[in-house]
Amino acid sequence: MTTLLERAPAPVAGKTSRRSVTALFAIALLVAGYTGFRLPGEWAATLQAVSLTDGFHRRFLIGTLLKPFGHDYAVFVVASFAVLVAVLAVVTLAFFRGRTESRRWLIVVWLLLPTGGYLFHEVGYFDQVLYLLLFGALWASHRNRLVLASAMMALSVTVHEIALLTVLPIFGFALLRKVPFRRACALLGPSAILGLGILVLPPATPGAVDGLGRSLSTADFRYRADALHLFGRTQAESWRLYSITGVLLYLLPIAAVVIGGFLYLHRPTLSAVVPTAAIAAPVLLAFGGWDDARWGFLLVTGFFVVVWLWLGHRELKLSQAGVLTALVLVLTHVPMPYFDGYAPRWLTLVTPVEAAR
Repeated sequence: MTTLLERAPAPVAGKTSRRSVTALFAIALLVAGYTGFRLPGEWAATLQAVSLTDGFHRRFLIGTLLKPFGHDYAVFVVASFAVLVAVLAVVTLAFFRGRTESRRWLIVVWLLLPTGGYLFHEVGYFDQVLYLLLFGALWASHRNRLVLASAMMALSVTVHEIALLTVLPIFGFALLRKVPFRRACALLGPSAILGLGILVLPPATPGAVDGLGRSLSTADFRYRADALHLFGRTQAESWRLYSITGVLLYLLPIAAVVIGGFLYLHRPTLSAVVPTAAIAAPVLLAFGGWDDARWGFLLVTGFFVVVWLWLGHRELKLSQAGVLTALVLVLTHVPMPYFDGYAPRWLTLVTPVEAAR
């Protein structure tokens, strides 16, 4: 009788813990949505109009798929929110199918950080499509459909070339946990070759930028001519428009925190090289553009995805959870300013007097 009485509360405690984490997940999702929700910006809508058939050789997949539906703003809004909802569905599925409490807590924490609100804020940006393709490739890899996974990652570089420094290294890390090195290289090869080929080609054919500009001039939204000018500049010309040093100085402290935290969890060994490189790769985006906060978002998000994959069936030890908590507290102080003059919504009902002055 005593034994039965001692064992009975255990399952109840487990269920209570699961319900508490689930409630926190729902709250975190609501807070992230409230903090960063907005309609897709004109910059994002303009880039979604870029298509291969119009003579563009980069970032053309989404625009090529959407072209038959025209250039109405509503088309881009529907497409943008469809992608965002799909990403949120994957995150929710990962939470409820998480093998461990540590994995579930990881998702909750990522949503509560500035990254959660930023996810909603950058609706319409191609980053969300890249992660959606990554999640699809990881699912296909888990089902041993490795060729399908490789094809999905090859598509990612036609969405945006930053896939080479964001989702592709993470996919490589996942592959090396599953298949031998040569097999992993063969599966990564098509994406890497296609991505490098896209970078070698001119971003657009002569006249493509002006031609699309004329088409968008009759659209029902004010297109961003400066977004299209990205395809008419060389990399050297782009570097003259911003400070690479400034972007690096923004990213390096974030990189130090997430890389240091992962090396504490993993401990520095030869096997830590690949996941550490996958986490650090987005720092190189400083050489690709001036969207420092966006690169910070991708850097922190990549860290969480890598840790989620690395955890597998593991539960974090108390000391590891403590270090991860300290990391989170540091990351809450990372400024992640929004585009187009937007700012994160405060959770208070009124603006503090001091801030209103």
